[in-house]
Amino acid sequence: MRILIFNWRDIKNPTSGGAEILTHELARRWVERGNKVVMFCSFYKNAKQKESVDGVEIIREGNPDARHLWNSVHFKAFINYKRKFKGNFDVVIDEIHGLPFFTPLYVKEKKIALICEVAGGLWYKMYGSIFGSIGRLVEIIYLKLFYQQLHFLTISNSTKHDLISNGIKESYIHVIPMGVKLPNYKRSILKEKAPTLLVVGRLSKPKGIEDAIKVLEYVLKFMPSARLWIVGRGEAEYTNYLKKITSDKGLENKVVFYGYVSEDEKFSLMSRAHLLLVPSTKEGFGLTIPEAGFAGTLSIVYKVSGLRDIVEEGVNGIIVNKDPLSMGKAVVEILSDKKKYAEIRKNAIEFSKRFDYEASGSETLNLIAKYSL
Repeated sequence: MRILIFNWRDIKNPTSGGAEILTHELARRWVERGNKVVMFCSFYKNAKQKESVDGVEIIREGNPDARHLWNSVHFKAFINYKRKFKGNFDVVIDEIHGLPFFTPLYVKEKKIALICEVAGGLWYKMYGSIFGSIGRLVEIIYLKLFYQQLHFLTISNSTKHDLISNGIKESYIHVIPMGVKLPNYKRSILKEKAPTLLVVGRLSKPKGIEDAIKVLEYVLKFMPSARLWIVGRGEAEYTNYLKKITSDKGLENKVVFYGYVSEDEKFSLMSRAHLLLVPSTKEGFGLTIPEAGFAGTLSIVYKVSGLRDIVEEGVNGIIVNKDPLSMGKAVVEILSDKKKYAEIRKNAIEFSKRFDYEASGSETLNLIAKYSL
């Protein structure tokens, strides 16, 4: 097949996250199986306009923020389809991150949607009341008016239920198996001497980094040597804000901002930390949870969509109410119970073995061939 993907970001974008990892890992496996894959996505500073990454041809134009209108990646995708892509592909994948590419309105080839999460309330958290209300209204409208006849690939039952509540037929939604990209890395048995908490992900409001800092504040009352490692990158303004509140709380010596790290370094940090904290407002799929499990580290997560799908309370991780105090208490409790910690840690390691991108690549390719319309 000749597959064209419309996406807001690619794997090499400095602000990429789990969704971009998923898309790339699937795409590269489609290429390995003899398919041609082209991804059209947004441009970023110092990027190449065209390049091949693991056999996936990447073309970059426009801004990922639709508020840039004629310079948005969404409008650029429409223009490039009309000028270059039309008639040259067998299927177009419309990857949705808040806003879709509105392919049902102009793409003549077969189409299928890929969505990790329905934004819903995230619109307000990210863009405030005015732009958030506009974004949410547009999301409701496009799902009900333009995407009723399109099949959806998604990554969790939580997102499936969100799609159904927004008017998409259940028979048109297909939950795909997730994989985990693992390094050539031997799991370390040595944890840090001091209680070490870890957060991994893009530095943005929905990821709950501020809550993680509040969790550390609570834990320090009982474990004065505790510390927090923050791994990930984000917009400079928000990153500086996080560093400022850390300083204002007098936690400069307790919180380390690593920024972007290599995959090997990420897994090294995961294996050395005692706990992964996932205080996200919402997730499509908590990819870092099985990653941490592979590294021998259990996770404490908020009871929200996408996380409660993957964590079984007290078995392979711990689920808490969506507030820093609940998470902080859970941290102190589990780190004070060595027997329970060891039991859940063992289960987390076994749980991580279920996730295989090879199987994900094959199954999604079959679904695309069967359900693209």
